[in-house]
Order: sequence, then structure tokens, then C-alpha cells
Amino acid sequence: MEHADVVVVGGGPAGAACAAAVRRARPDADVLVLDRADFPRDKVCGDGIAPEALDVLAALGIDVPALTAGFPAVPRLRLQGPGGTTVERALHRPSLVVPRAVLDGRLLAQVLATGVRFRRHTVRQVTVRRTHVEVDDVVRAGVMVGADGAESVVRRALGLAPNPPDRLAIAIRGYAPVLPGLDGVQVVTTTDQRWPAYAWSFPIGDGRANVGYGELVSGGVTRTELVAGLHRMLPGVRPEGLRAHRLPLSTGRPRLPGGRVLLAGDAQSLINPLTGEGIFYAVLSGALAGTAAGHGPRAGEVHRRLLRRRLGGHLRASAVTSQLSRWPVLMDAAVRAARADQRVFDDVVALGLADGRLTARTLAATARRLR
Repeated sequence: MEHADVVVVGGGPAGAACAAAVRRARPDADVLVLDRADFPRDKVCGDGIAPEALDVLAALGIDVPALTAGFPAVPRLRLQGPGGTTVERALHRPSLVVPRAVLDGRLLAQVLATGVRFRRHTVRQVTVRRTHVEVDDVVRAGVMVGADGAESVVRRALGLAPNPPDRLAIAIRGYAPVLPGLDGVQVVTTTDQRWPAYAWSFPIGDGRANVGYGELVSGGVTRTELVAGLHRMLPGVRPEGLRAHRLPLSTGRPRLPGGRVLLAGDAQSLINPLTGEGIFYAVLSGALAGTAAGHGPRAGEVHRRLLRRRLGGHLRASAVTSQLSRWPVLMDAAVRAARADQRVFDDVVALGLADGRLTARTLAATARRLR
């Protein structure tokens, strides 16, 4: 049986960040990444990357300019509330939109260049021993990190239940020509029809945009309804390559396991319940998992503590805000407040795309604009 110090299941942003963090902390560590696909490969996603996610990668030694080369920054965001109220402002720090087929391949290539190994392998069974973890009787490692997405095999192997329907969203995504007037602007639009639901248009920089639509699973939704929602909320859009994916929201995340097996990114249900954003959570939780991996049998305990310290306050704030957002009138009031005050706008963006908090300033401004 092949041996590695750390085996990472999944080569996407969470897994790549984890592997980079292990090598950053222990340059001599033997790290093996397993993935069922070769890279580059497509991944259904909105493709938006918050600058805070790039900060995490830069701290791991990733060459961010090389990672995002060819894809210009998107400096503005337009947000429409369910009642039609709209705000468009400059972002405090511009975001980027890089197709995952490009981003994931470039990121993993940089990580492999540090000495991390890669093998194409579909994981089917995980066995946790007292002294190590075994994968399909093929690989054994001191620590395993499951970064294998929303349908995580590692999570199932630990006996952790999937998210309940009211903590699970589903979205459909494709690529389309940028709608008139929306080049250089990220758009997130909501509606009171089939609430809570939202659509997005994120320009790539080559005349196309990543466009999509999503809503909670608990109300029951079909592919036909998803496509209809996309056309209803982005009239005139002509998408190609539509694919659907599930979004396990952070409000349904399981308690992290202790011991030698860790979870990161979508496998840990780290998807922002307000926006469906997951790349920031993925690279951050992956990096923290890589840091914790050096603690062997205590890795799970250390990972829990690191995540709680780094994201605990934010996750509580996003959970509360997601409950408040069930009332469209509150969402519209928040949009009006953001339209009136750049600081409130920045607070809202940070809460939905990074690790922001529900600030007293935003709460007070929203309350004043209730109608």
C-alpha cells in the first residue's frame, strides 16, 4: 500500500489550498492529492473570486497574478432586491471572474510544482485506523482531508448526514454574451417570485458572462423551473452549456470530526447561505486543514478550533442574516440602505462574499429604511 503523510481527496481550490498549506508548514511532507478527474476540468460554479480568497492563496505562496492572468478585475457590483430596489456601486476591492476550468487547473499546477503529488483515482472507501487512514486499500496516510465537494465520499464515510432540504440550494449555470450595459459589472438580482431565489451575471472579460439562477431545494424545484427562473430574472440572456449543481449551505454544516480525517470546502457545507459563494470558504478552510494536518491524531480537534476562531463570528452572522432575509421587505430595506451609504454597501458585500459581520451600522440603516 502506498504511503503519504497527508492525502487530500479533491484537487479543487479547497484541496489545492490544503496541500499548499501542508507544504508551507512542512516542506518535506509527502502530500498526495487524489481526484477522480484530470486537470484542467470544468466545475459548475459562478466563477466569482473575492479578493479575500486571493489573499489566502497569496499567503500560501501562490502566484496570484499568474493564477488570474487574462481575466480583468470587475470593479462594480449591482444588487437588486426582491421588490426591485437596485444599488450599483464600486467595490471596496474589485473581484475577479475566472472560469473554474482555468482557475482550478492553474492553481493545482502551482501546488504540484512545490512537490505535491497527484493521482487520478475515484475514492470509494475510507477506513480510519488508530494510527492511520486507508483509502481503498491503495493509499495509507497519517491524515486525510476530504475536499471532494458537495457529494463528498469522505463525508459519507464518516457517517455524517447530508444537509436537510431547507439547508440546501440548487443552481443552474451557463455562459452567455454579456447583456448590454453589464460589462464590468457583477450583477446579483433577486425576486419575490419563488422567494428566496436569485440570479447572477458575472462578466469574464471576453464578451461573455457566467450566468445562473438558484433557489432552495425545500420548496421543490425542477430543471425546467431553474431555466425559467434564469430567463425571468435575466431577460434576454442566451446561455449555453447549462449545468446544475447542489449547494450545501453553511447553515446545515455538520460538526467537524475529530481525529485524523478533516473536511474542507463544500464537503463541510461551507457555502454562504446569502449568496451561494464558496471559493473563499474553500481556500480558507483548506488552508486551515493543511495547518491542522501536522497534528496527526489531534488534527480534527485543531481544525475545529482554527475554523471557530477564524470564521465562527462570521458564520453566526450569516446564519442570522439568512433567516432575516426570508422577509423580502428586510432585503429591500438593506438594498436601500446600501444605496444611501457606501459603508453599508461594503458591509453587505463582505458578509455575502467574504468573512464580514452583521454590523450595528447596517442593522440601524436597514431599520430606518423599512417601509
